Formats: sequence, structure tokens, C-alpha cells
Amino acid sequence: MQKQILLTQQGLKDLEEELDILKTVKRKEMAEKIKLARSYGDLSENSEYDDAKNEQAIMEARIADIEVMLKSAKVIDESEISNEHVHIGSKVKVYDNDFEEELVYHIVSASEADPENDKISDESPIGHALLEKKVGEKVHIELPNGSSIQLDILEITR
Repeated sequence: MQKQILLTQQGLKDLEEELDILKTVKRKEMAEKIKLARSYGDLSENSEYDDAKNEQAIMEARIADIEVMLKSAKVIDESEISNEHVHIGSKVKVYDNDFEEELVYHIVSASEADPENDKISDESPIGHALLEKKVGEKVHIELPNGSSIQLDILEITR
């Protein structure tokens, strides 16, 4: 049985858009790339052809992954998310005691994670540690590199 994937409404929209682009635009571009590489001659010694076929395989694997995710997706109704506890879909303002700064993390599913844009997975050490916590709680988090951090939860929003 396929594991259920939790997604925010935006995460669902992003996956559907990526799938559409891969299936329409990128597949055509890849077909052209392979056609061009074939025109270079002997396929047994044609690195452009091999590279294009490998790229195509990676793209098709991504399409298959997205299709599986969408089939098993459960969209979180963000209007039902309470601001009392941290959940997937919550935005959490924290105070990092080590760096003496405020940060905002948007807790999302692993398939939506984008750390550069402060979207962290509920499965990451920080995201997992923040789940179900309340405003005012202090959270001590052990990081994979052996260090630890302490965050104070200042605010929970949607």
C-alpha cells in the first residue's frame, strides 16, 4: 500500500504544474535532443546520444514519481489548521538562542521542502522537533552533525 503524502494546496499546485511542464514541454525538448544526437552517426560511440537518453530516463523517473505522489496525496485543509500547535502547513516564528535571531519556518511535507525558501520538511530534524509544540515552548534539537540548537517558539500562523 502506498504511503499517503500530505501536501499543502500550494504544494499540490506546484507538483501539478511541474508534471504538466515535464509531460508537454520537456518531453518534446528531449525528443528533439535525442533526434539531434542520433544524427551525429554511430550510436555505439555517440556520447551525446547516451547523455540525452540518460537525461530522458531521469526525467521519466521524475514524471513517474510525481504521478505516484499525486495519486496518494492528501491535501491539508489549511483553514482547519489550529494555531495552537505546529502542524504541516504552519508557519512558525522562532528565536534561535545560539545566533540570537528570529527565523520563520514553513513546515511542509518532504515533497514540498525548499530550505532556501524556509520551507522545511516535517521529517527534517527541526521540522519534526517543532511538530505539536505550542507558543512559548523551548525546543532542544539534536542535529545530524552532532551539534544541537535551542529554539523558542514565538508565533504559529497559517
